[in-house]
Amino acid sequence: MTQPAAPSVATHPDIGAVRAQFPALQTEVHGQEVAYFDNAATAQKPQAVLDRMDRYYRTENANVHRGVHTMSQLATDAYEGARARMASFLGADDTREIIFTRGTTEAINLVASTFGNGLSIGDEIIVSEMEHHSNIVPWQLLSERTGVKLRVVPVTDDGELDIEEFRIMLSERTKLVALVHVSNSLGTVNPVRRIIADARGMGIPVLLDGAQAVPHGPVDVKDLDVDFYCLSSHKMFGPTGVGVLYGKAEHLEAMPPWQGGGDMIEQVDFAGTTFNEIPHKFEAGTPHIAGVIGMGAAADYLEALGWDFIASREQDLLEYGTSRLASIKGLRIIGTAPKKAAVISFLLGNAHPYDVGSVLDRLGIAVRTGHHCTQPLMKRFGIPGTVRASFAFYNTREEIDRLAAGLERAAGMLS
Repeated sequence: MTQPAAPSVATHPDIGAVRAQFPALQTEVHGQEVAYFDNAATAQKPQAVLDRMDRYYRTENANVHRGVHTMSQLATDAYEGARARMASFLGADDTREIIFTRGTTEAINLVASTFGNGLSIGDEIIVSEMEHHSNIVPWQLLSERTGVKLRVVPVTDDGELDIEEFRIMLSERTKLVALVHVSNSLGTVNPVRRIIADARGMGIPVLLDGAQAVPHGPVDVKDLDVDFYCLSSHKMFGPTGVGVLYGKAEHLEAMPPWQGGGDMIEQVDFAGTTFNEIPHKFEAGTPHIAGVIGMGAAADYLEALGWDFIASREQDLLEYGTSRLASIKGLRIIGTAPKKAAVISFLLGNAHPYDVGSVLDRLGIAVRTGHHCTQPLMKRFGIPGTVRASFAFYNTREEIDRLAAGLERAAGMLS
């Protein structure tokens, strides 16, 4: 699948050239160009992704897999080309191990509803206090169905997993470890290699919620030796409504279908139905074809831009932003782990996060407020929620200066 390449950093060192590739960054909010710091909720889309999806709808629009006509073959080639692209993006050797879903939430639910249904009373699944609700509620529903028990790894005061407690929890009863790779609320980067090694030593499979990891750096599922890895396209600068479940073929082949319908079958008869091979066994019905193609284009864009460039930009923004915000009187940062992605969650004095976010919005600054779908984590810190500024490589120090000035103004208004 050939996609328009992003300009390389070597030829376009000016961040202005990079920002110009994202039309939404030119949006005006209350008379000012938006300073967009809500990237952990959804990232903006480069023109290359928008153009690729537009091209599909304009010149290739047809259903996949079922047609002999030329347009259907073009659509199928683009769709399956995106599967190969995502396999390469994640370091998977086998395209059959890439299942297209509606996003990370559906990917986790798929595993809970198939792999998980083989569990029973006495079995345990390990999660943590910092999980997104998407990696809590599916396992709770499974617990209600099967009697499996959830064990919860605690979080330290600085926002790290208590690894020693995790190791104590591992036992012959543990049938799955399901943890977040990078915390959406705190930015904590978890030591997933150590976690997987500890679990692997006891023959325990591991699922990682990678929604917040894939926008920030390369992920190699084979090198990690992870059993399941879940991601959402819209976090990695692609379209909404589509994502990936990576699963080792040995697991996927043993798991039953999740949904029934077209494309996931081999033969259908009222006397009984046989099912397709992986990955199609898990992809019932007409998929989000344009979204899958757009996700492949987003993977192309990120790798063309370069992970070194992305990492250096985001590290600079994190360090500068932490320094600027920490200097504001009454501001308290929640989550101070030594290894973090470019996310800063904070409280401003006694002001409610919603009120702070509303003041910032009037200044054209977009942040996220609330519990960020991590209510147990907020309970752990004894707070109702936070203001969260999450950065992407296209953000600038000047925008952070606007954020700091806006917070100082909010502090004066809300004190």
